[in-house]
Amino acid sequence: MSIFSKIIAGEIPCYKIKEDEQFIAFLDIFPIQYGHTLVVPKIEIDKIFDVPDNYLANLLLFAKPIAQAIEKAYPCNRVNIITVGLEVPHAHVHLIATNTPYDVDLNKSKLKLSSEELKIVQEKILQYL
Repeated sequence: MSIFSKIIAGEIPCYKIKEDEQFIAFLDIFPIQYGHTLVVPKIEIDKIFDVPDNYLANLLLFAKPIAQAIEKAYPCNRVNIITVGLEVPHAHVHLIATNTPYDVDLNKSKLKLSSEELKIVQEKILQYL
């Protein structure tokens, strides 16, 4: 069982942004930008292009209002979607506020946010959702 499946099952807490029957979105606790959010299908499949078509098609529709909320909460040129997927063997995408290509480099130093700071980020995004 992946760490994401444990989050979905409620066994591990998260800073939830949005949830429905197919997906959950929550803050990355090791973000590279403020508002860095993960969107995860509730089915445990390793690779994004192995996700069933109905999930894959709905993923962007689920993520769109979250990306728009991130952009309002943390003004940026755009919110990018990245599907690296090597960190956890469970398909997911990253939504990242972006002004330069460096902003989406997952190898750069992570922000070190306290639980209080993560809660503030969560609340800031939720106010625009």
